[in-house]
Amino acid sequence: MAKTGVLHADQTKVREIIRELTRSYWMELETVQNYIANSVNLEGIRAKEIRESLSEDIDAELGHARQLAERIHILGGSVPGSLEFRAEQKAIQPPKDNTDVLSLIRGVIQAEDMAIEQYAKIIEICDQIDWATQDMCIGLMADEQGHRREFISYLAEFDRDEARRLATG
Repeated sequence: MAKTGVLHADQTKVREIIRELTRSYWMELETVQNYIANSVNLEGIRAKEIRESLSEDIDAELGHARQLAERIHILGGSVPGSLEFRAEQKAIQPPKDNTDVLSLIRGVIQAEDMAIEQYAKIIEICDQIDWATQDMCIGLMADEQGHRREFISYLAEFDRDEARRLATG
């Protein structure tokens, strides 16, 4: 029987998987930071449901980061500390106008798109090499797709045409 799977894979490929998992880990933690800020800072009547949704999503995103950290460790990588963090998410920075719900909704959708693309990349890299990581990333991607769909529904209250276009891809 041929030896297959991540334990017998080319170590260059394993390092690539760890590198991409680490990128996803940082993306999730940065999302948590921005969701906390936005769930506190956002103001106005229309902002209440968005604030509540972001607050709920904080736990989900933090859970994603924990799963990624565990997988990095299992694969022989080292989970980085905060000094290695480099912020990249411009889309979900707290808006200058704390009542600008629409720009935040669009930003969340954009951030979810980036996360979905990143998980799709890892899924492809892992194909026929690391089924456990691939399976985990499929689940994480499904969660991000759910978050994206939720925010598209919020967008529909502001711009139905844009929401329809984003929902149908």
